[in-house]
Amino acid sequence: MGIDFSILGRGRAGRSLAAAWGSRVALLSHDARPEGEVILAVPDVAIGLLASMFPGRCVHLSGSLDLPGVPSLHPLTSFDGKARDWQGTPLGVSGEPPAQILKAFQKLGFQSFELPNHLKPLYHACAVISSGHAATLWLGAEKLLAEAGIVLPGRGLAPLAEATLQNFSTLGREGRTGPFVRNDHETIEADAAALDPAWRDVFLKLGRII
Repeated sequence: MGIDFSILGRGRAGRSLAAAWGSRVALLSHDARPEGEVILAVPDVAIGLLASMFPGRCVHLSGSLDLPGVPSLHPLTSFDGKARDWQGTPLGVSGEPPAQILKAFQKLGFQSFELPNHLKPLYHACAVISSGHAATLWLGAEKLLAEAGIVLPGRGLAPLAEATLQNFSTLGREGRTGPFVRNDHETIEADAAALDPAWRDVFLKLGRII
């Protein structure tokens, strides 16, 4: 049985997609030079050089990089190296990717939309805010609690994170809760005063930005 296309890059994205597609794709290292169509699942800094080696037959996965003449597909998710249920996950499409690669993503449940190249930095910044920065906030909260000697039982902050995401997914803006939504000024002031200046600034600015 032949290979439909290859994935260059053994990071979490490459491994996750290869696990989902199975034997129809080849998962290769950065230095491989396969025939046929290629997905570049590599860091942004490596895309330009690699793309020049596969002219007209590659697509990269960067949500931020605009590389003239090279199409991109950006799955709006966080990969962990394993196949997951990606039904309903947005897939940003910039340029004209190889048809069979786009179709392969769609068969996994990704929903494609046109992502204009000039809007990619804004789009990616929003993705970072909602993913990487969100994770930083949860890790920061855990660190602050631990430094104060508070050890949460069970799954710690995870149930709160999951419930928050579920409420947002179901209710949108109305799913946001807390003292800033209720305009509970006394609680906000007391909470802010308990934080060191750096975290106090983050706490107040984030709470009031929307």
